[in-house]
This record gives sequence, C-alpha cells and structure tokens, in this order.
Amino acid sequence: MALLEREDQGAVTYLRLNSPGNLNALSDTMLAALQDAFDTLAEDQTVRVVVLRAEGRAFCAGHDLKEMTRGRQAEDGGAAYFAHLFQRCSEMMQAIPRLPQPVIAEVQGLATAAGCQLVASCDMVVASEEARFGVNGVSIGLFCSTPMVALSRNIPRKQAFEMLTTGGFIQAEHALSLGLVNRVVPASELSAVTEQLAETVAGKLASAVRIGKRAFYEQIQMPLDQAYAYTGQVMVENMLDRDTEEGIAAFLEKRDPEWRQ
Repeated sequence: MALLEREDQGAVTYLRLNSPGNLNALSDTMLAALQDAFDTLAEDQTVRVVVLRAEGRAFCAGHDLKEMTRGRQAEDGGAAYFAHLFQRCSEMMQAIPRLPQPVIAEVQGLATAAGCQLVASCDMVVASEEARFGVNGVSIGLFCSTPMVALSRNIPRKQAFEMLTTGGFIQAEHALSLGLVNRVVPASELSAVTEQLAETVAGKLASAVRIGKRAFYEQIQMPLDQAYAYTGQVMVENMLDRDTEEGIAAFLEKRDPEWRQ
C-alpha cells in the first residue's frame, strides 16, 4: 500500500497520507512522496484543486523522531543529516503555496509540530471538531523554529508565541477563531464539506484562480504601494484573458459562461 495515495475525481486531486502506524509522520520517504506529488501536480493543468487528507487518528505528527535519533549516529553528530532534513522539509512546505492549484487540508485529528506546519502551509483548512493543533517540540527540548514560520504567518504573533513556548495544544474551534482553519465541522461531515469546498473552487475559471493564487502570496509580502502596483498589473493580465471576457459577457447577458478551460 502506498505511503501517499492519490485519487483523482474530476478536476480535484485527493492526496492521502497513509502511514497511520507512525501517525503519518514526515519521514524521509513521506517527505519525498509529498515533494514528488507536488512537483507532478505543478505541471498538471487538468487539476484545479488539491485536497490533502490523512488516514488514522492523526493528520500528521511532525518529523519522525525515531529516524532523527538514528541520524545522530553519524560522525558529525547528525549535523549534515539534520541540515538536509530541514531543508527538504522547508522546500516541500514552500511547494504548497507555489502550486498553481489551491490546496485544502482536511484535518481529522492531531496535527502537531511539522504536522501543524503542514496545515498552516495549505491555502485553506477544513477541520473536524475532534482536531487538535500544536507546536509542542519545546516540550522535548526542540523549539519548533521551522513550523514557527508558517504558524506565525497564519495567526496573531502573541498566540503563536504562546503555543511555541508552552507546547500546548488548541482545539479546532480555537484554531478557527485564530484564523488557522477556515471551517470546523462534525467528524461525520468532514469529507463531504471538504469535497463541496473543493468542487466550488474547481468550478471557477482555472486561469483566474492560478493568477490569483500567485498574486495573493506575492503581494502579501510587499509594502502597500508596491502591492497595489503589482496587483494592478495582475488585473490587466487577468482582464486580457479571453475566458475572462466571456465570463463578463455571460454575467451581463444573464447566462452561464462557456469557458475554454
């Protein structure tokens, strides 16, 4: 059985972390599988939305601590291994916002440390009422510095700092109030609500969503004046799309658009 399962339903691709025995930890092989999947999806124009879900009681428990312990046995104490591990993980996390397709995390259970980072790196999140989130590395003496990057770009800084320094977990409703997740639903409705959201986004003009996602992450890092100058050019690019012209005409004529994409 594959460590990472892929299922395509129309224009939506579902990726399932399938290593429940170690709580879907980001082992060397899981990192490689995710990176390969994202690299493939980046070139696939038939896919409009990606959903990331998981098997078992945990969404993702972060790095595989048993593998990390073995990495310490190298002559350098593991310095080269750890540097490579965290670089690979950071590259995989950054591949998510760089994907042309929106990525929705479907979180059914625990998401901790780099698992919480994985959630925070996704574009949208639907969580079960039973989900919990934490960056608890500090509790074993390893501050979650790389997970901090994604977390602190999702929630207010004082809340992020408290999570990072106490190692405490937050419930799904609290994560919703902080902006870490978009929706919280009963466990029995999780997949249906996620699929409905994915289908809604997949039904939009693909070229517009691709342009918009790229612009979203670019402008958010810019000063206000630069952001407006940049997004003005993005609007021009979008307006020149023939499918956008058709969308506007269809709206004015009160009919469904006939998009080529």
